[in-house]
Amino acid sequence: MRSLFVVLTAVAVIALAFWAYRENYETQAAQSEAQGIQNDIAGARQRLRVLNAEWAYLNRPQRLRDLADLNFEKLGLLPLRPEQFGKIDQVTFPPVELNGHLPITNPVDVSNMEQQP
Repeated sequence: MRSLFVVLTAVAVIALAFWAYRENYETQAAQSEAQGIQNDIAGARQRLRVLNAEWAYLNRPQRLRDLADLNFEKLGLLPLRPEQFGKIDQVTFPPVELNGHLPITNPVDVSNMEQQP
């Protein structure tokens, strides 16, 4: 009986050692994968910083103004003027029964244009 207990204990110790060995290598593999992902994230953040810098460089107001001047004939771009904006009461909304919203009774003025009668 005692020898059976010793054999079972030895088998259990060997099984636990094998399990610990496997877990150790799985843990190392997971840590290596996580480190690779962290490196990928760092690279993506660096690329994002470069792209943001390029975007800021390409969207400089003076550069855009020069491009608009160069391509005026083709694009016809003009600066925005306050008269180009409308008022909220000029927008045609669907009837109340179609969308279930309350009617606009007191519109908000969103431009600096004078209200026309």
